[in-house]
Amino acid sequence: MIHPHATREEELHFRRIDMRSWKRSDGLYELEGRVTDRKPHEFVPWRGGKEVAAGEPIHDMGVRLVFDTELCIHGVETFTEAAPYEQCPEGGRALQSLIGLRMTSGWSKEVRSRLGGARSCTHLMELLIPMATTAFQSLSQFNRGRAERVDANGRPLKIDSCYAYGESRDLVRMHWPEHYKKGD
Repeated sequence: MIHPHATREEELHFRRIDMRSWKRSDGLYELEGRVTDRKPHEFVPWRGGKEVAAGEPIHDMGVRLVFDTELCIHGVETFTEAAPYEQCPEGGRALQSLIGLRMTSGWSKEVRSRLGGARSCTHLMELLIPMATTAFQSLSQFNRGRAERVDANGRPLKIDSCYAYGESRDLVRMHWPEHYKKGD
């Protein structure tokens, strides 16, 4: 607990984000991301909108992506089971612009550029960022034994991709000693 002498008095909001992936019979992969928001009390959205009873979902919406082994998107589908405004489901249309893109380096920037602001539903757009990581993790078992991806200088792309793979960390020292740099 951050402050050991403080206690939780009242739950204010509940958000669940769920992501699941499947291998499909056509050789492609499918990934679903879903966000659900609830409040423990009645909620009336600012500036009107649908009144939501305590514990009922304010948002229950998501994205389904169909992709291949290169993380290229072949299909996009959005769904809205619950939303505070009647216009909300229309916010998924713009996600069709993702077809043909690859969920690789630069994904987050591209998603924000294409879908940010009033161009799409903010909740659906925000789901797309971690969906790329989930897609990558989904394929990890199929990528074992494949040639390691390296840059033009032969340095593995995995190096400096996260904290554990930092060039001064033990993982790099053990697996790629020629690229290891002793830290401060």
